[in-house]
Amino acid sequence: MIVLASIGLIGSFLQWFSWWVKLPAILFLLLAGIVMGPLTGWLNPDELFGPLLFPMVSLAVAVILFEGSLTLHFYEIKGVAKVVRRLVTIGLVVTWVIIAVATHHLIGFGWDLSFLFGALVVVTGPTVVVPMLRTVRLSKTVANILKWEGIVIDPLGALFAVLVYDFIISSQAGDGSLGHILTSFASIIGAGVFFGLAAGQFLAVVLRKHWLPEFLHNVFTLTLVFGVFAYSNALVEESGLLAVTLMGMWLANKKDLPMEEILDFKESLSILLISGLFILLAARIDLMQLKQLGWKAVALFLVIQLLARPAKVAVSTIGSSLSPQERAILAWIAPRGIVAAAVSALFALRLEQAGYEQAPLLVSLTFMVIIGTVVLQSATARSLARWLGVADPEPRGVLINSANPVARAIAKALDEQGFETVLADGHWPYIRQARMEGLKTFYGNPVSDHADRHLDLVGIGRMLGLSTNNDLNALSALKYQGEFGRKNVYTLALPEEQRKKGSKHGIAHDKRGLPLFGEDMTYAKLAGLLAKGAEIRTTPLTEAFTVDHFLEQYDGKAIPLFAVSPKGKRLEVFSSPEAMPRLGKGWKIIALHVPENQPSDTGQQGKDATETTGEGEGRAQQPEGNPGPVSSSDSAAPTG
Repeated sequence: MIVLASIGLIGSFLQWFSWWVKLPAILFLLLAGIVMGPLTGWLNPDELFGPLLFPMVSLAVAVILFEGSLTLHFYEIKGVAKVVRRLVTIGLVVTWVIIAVATHHLIGFGWDLSFLFGALVVVTGPTVVVPMLRTVRLSKTVANILKWEGIVIDPLGALFAVLVYDFIISSQAGDGSLGHILTSFASIIGAGVFFGLAAGQFLAVVLRKHWLPEFLHNVFTLTLVFGVFAYSNALVEESGLLAVTLMGMWLANKKDLPMEEILDFKESLSILLISGLFILLAARIDLMQLKQLGWKAVALFLVIQLLARPAKVAVSTIGSSLSPQERAILAWIAPRGIVAAAVSALFALRLEQAGYEQAPLLVSLTFMVIIGTVVLQSATARSLARWLGVADPEPRGVLINSANPVARAIAKALDEQGFETVLADGHWPYIRQARMEGLKTFYGNPVSDHADRHLDLVGIGRMLGLSTNNDLNALSALKYQGEFGRKNVYTLALPEEQRKKGSKHGIAHDKRGLPLFGEDMTYAKLAGLLAKGAEIRTTPLTEAFTVDHFLEQYDGKAIPLFAVSPKGKRLEVFSSPEAMPRLGKGWKIIALHVPENQPSDTGQQGKDATETTGEGEGRAQQPEGNPGPVSSSDSAAPTG
C-alpha cells in the first residue's frame, strides 16, 4: 500500500513540477522510475503486481491510445501545410528505414525487431513538443510546423507501430509461407477495423440519440474501450490496440457528438495512468544491458538525432519556402514521448512471452532515446534557435478576452503595429463580426478545457481582460497569470457601483491582474467614447515632440493605451500614471482620442451605451458592428 500510494504522490508531484519548469513531464517520470527501480531497488514492478502487470499495462496503453486518437481530426490533416503532410508520411517512412537499418547493424537485432524499434521511435507528440516550444519560443512558422507534426503523428505513428507489430506476430505464428503470413496479418487488421469502427459507431449513435444519461458517459466509454480491446484480442490476438485507435479516430471525426466531457475525463485518466505507468516501466529498465552495449547505444542515438531526423526534414521540405536556418532547427527538434514509451513496454512484454530474447532491450533503447532527445534538445534548442536567428526574442502577441466592439477596435490597432492578437469569446455574433473584419479569433471560453487543448498560445505573451463579464475577466487573469506571469495580465476596472460595494461583493484586487488603461477605466467608458466618435490613433515620438509634449497637448483629449518601442519590438501597456514606461525618440503611443466636445474622464456616455451589458449574464448587448469610426493609422506628430 505504501508503494502504491508513493507512486501516485510522486507522479502527481512530478506532473506539477514539470508544469512549473515548462519541461515535458515524461522526463521526470522516467528519471524517477530509474531511481526508484534499478538504482535503489525500492520498486520492483514484477514483484509488486505479479501476473497483473501485463493486463494492467495493456489496458493503460489502450486508454492512452484511445485518448490520443480522439484528437485526430481529418480536417486538421487537410488544413496543415504541405511540409507537415510530408513529415508524417514520406518523412515517417524515411526515418523508420534509417533507424531500422542502424539498429540492425549496431545493436544486432533481427530485421523484425529492428523495424519494430524504428516504428516505435518515429513518433514525437504534443505532450513533449508543446512544453519545449513554450520554452524555446521559436518563430511562428517553425513552431506551427512542429506543433502540427506532433499532433498528427501521435496517433498515426501509434497506428503504424501497431501494424508493424501485428505483421511480426503474424509471421512468427504462421507456417513461414508468405500466404499464411498475409492471411494472419489480414485477420488482425480485419478484426481491429471491425471492432473499432463498430464500437465507434455504436457509441456515436448512443450519444447522439441521448440513450445514455450524462453521468454515465465517461464510465460507459471507458468500459467500452476496455471491452473492445479485450474482445478484439480474444477473437484475433494483437488486434486490440488497432481497434481502440480506430474507435477513437471514428468518434473524433463524427459531427455533433458531445465528446468534450469524455475527452476531458480521458485526459485526466491518461495523466494518472501515464504518471504511474512510466514510473513502473522505467523501474523495469535493465541498465546493465545499456551498459554492455556501451558505445553502440550511443552511436544509435546519434544516428537518430544527427542522421534520421535531418534526412526526414530534408525530404519533407523539398520545394518549400523555408529558409536553411528554419530547416536546420526543424532537423534538430524531435523529442520522443508518451506513445513510444507506452507501446514499446507493451510490445516488449508480449514479445518476451513469444520467445524473443532481445525484446526487453526494446524498452531500454526506447527510453534511452526519449531521455536523450528531451534532455539534449531542451538544453540546446533555445541557444541554437537564437544562433540561427529563428527564435522569437519575446512573445509579442496579445490574447484578448472578448471580441466585443471595444476589443475589436483595440485588436485592429495592435495588428496594424505588427502585434498579433487573438480574440477569445464564446459569443458567436462577436466572433463572426471579428472574422469579417479580418481579425484572428478563438471561438470558445478562454478558461475552458477546450481552450487548453485548442487555443494556440505560441507567440502570445499577454492577456487583456476586456469582457463585460468582470468575473470572467478575473478567471482569465487567474488562469493566465501562470502562463504569462502576473505582470503581463491586465483587466479593466470594475464599474463604480461595484467598487463602492467593498470587499464583500467585489472581486479581490490581486485576482484581477494589473489595471488596464488606468485604475478607473471601465468597459462602459471605453464603449461610450467609441460610440460617440472617439478614434484609436498612433502617434510617433520625436526629439521635437516628446512624451511630455504629447501629454500636454492631449491632456483631457486622449487616453494612452499602449506604447510601441522603436522598430516595434516591444509593447508596453499603460496601467497607471505611475507605471508609465520611459519613452523616447522612435517610440509610438497608441491612444484613444476623444472628440473635442467630449471630455475623456467622463463615464456617463459609457453608462448610457452599456446600461444593458447584462453583468449577470456576462454578455454585452452592443450592436455587432464597430460602434464608431476607428483608425489605427500613424498620425503625423506635431512639431511642438
